[in-house]
Amino acid sequence: MSDLTAFIAGLPKAELHVHHVGSATPETVARLAERHAGSTPVPADPAKLAQFFTFTDFAHFIQVYLSVVDLIRDAEDVATLTYDIGAGLAAQSVRYAELTLTPYSSVVRGIAAEAYCEAVEDARARVARDHGTELRWCFDIPGEAGIPAADLTLEIALKQRPAGLVSFGLGGPEIGVPREPFRPHFDAARAAGLRSVPHAGESTGPQTVWDALRHLGAERIGHGIASAQDPSLLAHLRDNNIPLEVCPTSNVCTRSVPSLAEHPLPAIVAAGVPVTINSDDPPMFSTTLNHEYEVAAGLLGLDRAGVAELARQGVRHSFLEDAGKAALLAEIDAYAD
Repeated sequence: MSDLTAFIAGLPKAELHVHHVGSATPETVARLAERHAGSTPVPADPAKLAQFFTFTDFAHFIQVYLSVVDLIRDAEDVATLTYDIGAGLAAQSVRYAELTLTPYSSVVRGIAAEAYCEAVEDARARVARDHGTELRWCFDIPGEAGIPAADLTLEIALKQRPAGLVSFGLGGPEIGVPREPFRPHFDAARAAGLRSVPHAGESTGPQTVWDALRHLGAERIGHGIASAQDPSLLAHLRDNNIPLEVCPTSNVCTRSVPSLAEHPLPAIVAAGVPVTINSDDPPMFSTTLNHEYEVAAGLLGLDRAGVAELARQGVRHSFLEDAGKAALLAEIDAYAD
């Protein structure tokens, strides 16, 4: 293990862009596939799972992702998955994470909204108690399911309003799913005090990012890597201190960028745009947050001090309350010294 690898492993971190179902480990997926054997295309054999998780393009990724969603069939599955994710993040020295949940996908499969929210809150409390890691939620609209999904996601967010809920998002495929129709939902969520964090500019161009800013009031952009193609957009993001949640390995796995060597992260950072480093759907992309920090360090030529600053960026741009931010920044400083 290199010095930098060891340094990153122990570095206190925040993770701001990581999906709930997309964080199911092969062990968790295999266990669920076995539990629901005969009614799922997902293999229970971990070796076959690796093959199953080899994506040909973004559309194929979504197809595989939804087949894993289909394994989460009751509140117990939800609680197990959520707790396992929290424990896995804690093992990587993640002190705080904003987990992107898509309650619509579970509720339409028959899990009551109240039971779903109770399950994730129960897991959140147990993760904090057992591991000291704080979890918060972003409720995410699956864009491919359209306005009905947005209506239901907003309703669950505002009616259930679980204690950990901090933000409102829009995910799924970008191609053929414009941002503007979701404006009323984001307006209502923001009016209720939720923060706006839509995906944009991952598999589409910079216009999607502009649309997320103008129509959805985005305070952070999920991915946003296509911003590198538009100097005026880069300047806007820099001048307004709007960070991109960058997930390098994910972008290569979904074929949103051809290779890590061609990833636009260095150009984005050179333009002065704030970035946070994240893992997106880590087991599906055979990665971890720690590995993404190593990837970013390689792309940006960072030493320990540079990597510690990346971790600080994650905390500063999080929706953690001020006292929590101050404590975590102090912990990073002490570790880096």
